[in-house]
Amino acid sequence: MAALTPGCAQFGATNRLTLAHTLDEQHPVHLAMVRFRDELIRLSSKSIEVEIFANAQLGTERELVELVQLGAISMTKVSSLSLENFAPDMGVYSLPYLFDDSEHQRRVVQSEIGQEILDGLSDILLKGIGHYDAGARSFYMTGGPVNTPADIRGKTLRVLPSEALVKTVETFGGAATPIAFGELYAALQQGVVDGAENNPPSVLSARHHEVSKFYSLDEHVSAPDVVVMSQSVWDNMTSEQQGWAKQAMAASESYQRELWRKASDDALAEIEASGVTINRPDKAPFREAVAELKASYDGTRIGELAARIEAMSENA
Repeated sequence: MAALTPGCAQFGATNRLTLAHTLDEQHPVHLAMVRFRDELIRLSSKSIEVEIFANAQLGTERELVELVQLGAISMTKVSSLSLENFAPDMGVYSLPYLFDDSEHQRRVVQSEIGQEILDGLSDILLKGIGHYDAGARSFYMTGGPVNTPADIRGKTLRVLPSEALVKTVETFGGAATPIAFGELYAALQQGVVDGAENNPPSVLSARHHEVSKFYSLDEHVSAPDVVVMSQSVWDNMTSEQQGWAKQAMAASESYQRELWRKASDDALAEIEASGVTINRPDKAPFREAVAELKASYDGTRIGELAARIEAMSENA
């Protein structure tokens, strides 16, 4: 890792960026990062080199974020759900049923609200430079489908350590427990948990559909992924280089959204073909169940951000 550091932060010397993530090389995030690399190389007339490390070669998501903070690597992708404990404004994205759909989310993350939330990352030595679509998270269970919130009651579910996400599961009457994603397959298989929640590509790539035969598309949370750069690396770039990086990121974001839609549809079809029962429950009871939870944030910074986001709905 020490060998990487000089090549990441010293612009004017090696002009080299390193991107690292935990996903495989067929994932939309990796392919979008390849697009970022190619665009940045083109825009810089090959004066900036970009190297990508996939498949958690350099560490877990949390470890990669810490390495980016240190400037040991240049960039990574992290779920906004994972960032909220360090950058509180990110917590707004974990509120249930915040967005009407993916288009509503796109408008928000590309607006001044999205930029304001990204700018808050500078306090933790990160430069937020973009967002990737991570789809909607839904429940998948080992014992039966989730048709109403009552079907969660008494069940133990694995969730990310996000305050609102944990409270959402508890509001439905379930118990939320944080289990490392790499350990979740065994936990589902052995009955340590009754289920979990995630988007279709993640369920498929982790093979959780092999041990969870009921996938209920309640789509309770739609939290974007965030692309972050080391603040020290960003500060060492010239304004021209920063401009190139922004342009390359914009192209990467658009490409990733296109890839994500297809990857999500394809993953869902493959999950269903494997024998998993997929149901699409009425979302109204779920929305009603979390209304009080969402109202509890009124008068707070998260509540203020949520109100501004919901005002951007086409139904507002």
